[in-house]
Amino acid sequence: MALLWYTLVVDSHDMSAQARWWAETLDWKVGYEDDEEVVIAPHDATGDPVATLAEWRRRPQELVFVRVEETKTLKNRLHIDLAPHTSQDRDAEITALLERGATRVDVGQPDDVTWTVLADPEGNEFCVLSSRDR
Repeated sequence: MALLWYTLVVDSHDMSAQARWWAETLDWKVGYEDDEEVVIAPHDATGDPVATLAEWRRRPQELVFVRVEETKTLKNRLHIDLAPHTSQDRDAEITALLERGATRVDVGQPDDVTWTVLADPEGNEFCVLSSRDR
């Protein structure tokens, strides 16, 4: 048996702003929004039903942002890794993220690692990996 990884849920103070920040970061779209949640997905994702298990397993994952009142106090135990393609300027991508509200974060990583740890505008850590083509 195998289940589909369907969504990753992100607790947020301002779910709409967070969703839009991540949609711009990933070049995704807001697929659904109401008072309880905002869902972002790749541009080619649809809400159409799928008939077969094979089609079901090919559905792209989505990020769901929900509102919470509590403040983040510890390092995330789960985070997203972003990777630029070898044709992209990794440093320019990091600079663009910082200009849009990301911050550099020290989570104990050594100085010589090949990734950069950042946090989104609400403090959720994520990494920008070295450029790659696979």
